[in-house]
Amino acid sequence: MPRPPQALRQVAGHAWARLRPQFWFKTFGITGFTTAFFIAYIHLMKHPGGPVTTVPQIWLDDWIPFNPAALPVYLSLWVYLSLPASLMTRRREIIGFGWRMAIVCLIGLLVFWQWPNAVPPSHIDWARYPGMAFLKGVDAAGNACPSLHVATAVFAGYWLHHQLPELGLGRTARGCNALWCLAICYSTMATRQHVAIDVLAGSALGLGVAWLTHPVRRQAGQRHSSGAARTPASP
Repeated sequence: MPRPPQALRQVAGHAWARLRPQFWFKTFGITGFTTAFFIAYIHLMKHPGGPVTTVPQIWLDDWIPFNPAALPVYLSLWVYLSLPASLMTRRREIIGFGWRMAIVCLIGLLVFWQWPNAVPPSHIDWARYPGMAFLKGVDAAGNACPSLHVATAVFAGYWLHHQLPELGLGRTARGCNALWCLAICYSTMATRQHVAIDVLAGSALGLGVAWLTHPVRRQAGQRHSSGAARTPASP
């Protein structure tokens, strides 16, 4: 069994070998995708298609107090989302991931268009929290349910869960991945960007699309169908 420093070098070597291929394609692709999404997202937020509904709070919202220290975790989403594509080596695989992520975003944007919604007022003096005031100015309380912040985090987390073993990483890394994803979900409520219903709906959206479209599940289904076809019928 390799010593820890050697194991870390091996993991770093595997990661670097995956980051290098298609580097500029990944860089410009992720940037372009994010830019296109924000153009559509901000347009819908500033020009809702009808009356804006306030998403109600539930008992779970009372459990999560406002915590401005959660802002860095909230912003870490943009690093987290870039990881699955960054660890891919083939252009076709990267494009496939992008299209699947686009399904999550398009479903969310369609909901916002058909059902404009926002979180209830938090009654917090944002001037006391400069970082939070900046966030509220850039990403207002609209386009709340489902939370696309949560949906895309859960979607990316599902993919990372299947990618980490390819880097020689096991349960510990998968556990850290799950904690990071959960922390991002928590941060959306702790920063008062979302309420619990937004988070639950976003989690269902991200996990549902990931589970339905991930290649591992599709390949397993194809193998099962192929095996069933080869199995002779019982007399």
